[in-house]
Amino acid sequence: MAHTVIIGAGTGGLPAAYDIKKSMGRGHEVTVISNTPLFNFVPSNPWVAVGWRDRQDVTFELEKYLARKNIRFIDSGVSRINPDDNSLIVGGGEEVRYDYLVIATGPELAFDEVEGLGPEHHTHSVCTLPHAEEAYRGWQKFVKNPGPIIVGAVQGASCFGPAYEFAMIMDTDLRRQKIRNQVPITFVTSEPYIGHLGLSGVGDSRGMLESEMRNRHITFYTNSRVKRVEPEKMVIEQLDHKGEAMDEEELGFSYSMMIPAFRGIECVSAVGEELVNPRGFVKVDEFQRNPAWKNIYSLGVCIAIPPVEATPVPTGTPKTGYMIESMVTAVAHNIVHDLNDEEPEAVASWNAFCLADMGDTGVAFIAVPQIPPRNLTWFKRGRWVHWAKVIFEKYFIRNMKRGSTEPLYQRLACRLMGLNRLR
Repeated sequence: MAHTVIIGAGTGGLPAAYDIKKSMGRGHEVTVISNTPLFNFVPSNPWVAVGWRDRQDVTFELEKYLARKNIRFIDSGVSRINPDDNSLIVGGGEEVRYDYLVIATGPELAFDEVEGLGPEHHTHSVCTLPHAEEAYRGWQKFVKNPGPIIVGAVQGASCFGPAYEFAMIMDTDLRRQKIRNQVPITFVTSEPYIGHLGLSGVGDSRGMLESEMRNRHITFYTNSRVKRVEPEKMVIEQLDHKGEAMDEEELGFSYSMMIPAFRGIECVSAVGEELVNPRGFVKVDEFQRNPAWKNIYSLGVCIAIPPVEATPVPTGTPKTGYMIESMVTAVAHNIVHDLNDEEPEAVASWNAFCLADMGDTGVAFIAVPQIPPRNLTWFKRGRWVHWAKVIFEKYFIRNMKRGSTEPLYQRLACRLMGLNRLR
């Protein structure tokens, strides 16, 4: 009997638990360890931050649904990993042994790398549910006394989509409240151009997103580094294409949401350089295995992926939803191969299919593979994308409650679009 332990129960860890349990079959155990009892559909957090969703809409209790699949659940987090001993220590002090370990923790948010950044200081975040709820409390106060907004992503960030989404969602909400004329919105990003997205662009993402920003009267600064944030003031520095500083500006704001850079969480980073890179992200081979410990796999935002290209201000590569799902499938297949004393052969496709909401419209893109050069790129805008994302939110949460990660009709639909989880 083999025991697989999964650290993390988000949009990567939870489907991994279901797929691995199903693939390993009876007689094998799966344990999920998280630092929270709740699953949170993170892509909906920008809606939470303006009050379009609440906690009940985007979360559910993990233990109830995992128990239905005979998967053990621990919600005390992990304090230490001992890879040479195939064991780890959970928050309550219990030792948990494993045959296979899957690290799907998501990131630690590196607010401390920019002075004054983050919910404990002067800007909001939508990266976690508590942050989004705090952002909504700030939003409620803001709309009673509106003023300038700054939104965007700082140097080293890799998750640009939510920044664009939140800028457009705020614009839509302000127009609905008929106070948009009182609110200048400024978008500040480390990207070399609007629509880069950490991916060197997808199709005409640059032209389409720049046009959307202009139509919504959103001023933008690219190639920008946030030097510090003070109460109601952000100091930024714009760089030229060589990475040399050009201008320093002080931007005033009454409300701000900035996406931070990410790094690996403490218990993973503490293992050392054989497991992680200098940012604390897990090193993996093409089979999602760590090269030093072949029974440790990793997937999602916490894995090490080099930037798509060098940019004047550092930008990371995003790990998007379908890309993470492809990693889940590869990990499940390769654990079974190892159980059967076979060499791993499943390689994640790392294809991307994204729906980005813009409040009353949206953009959708497909990139095959996500990281260029690509075989296929497709980028479209329309009101239908907003409704597609609403439907997908309900669909994904329903599937996670049922323990079904890729129903047959979904697999067939994706294949029609040229999307496969494995190469």
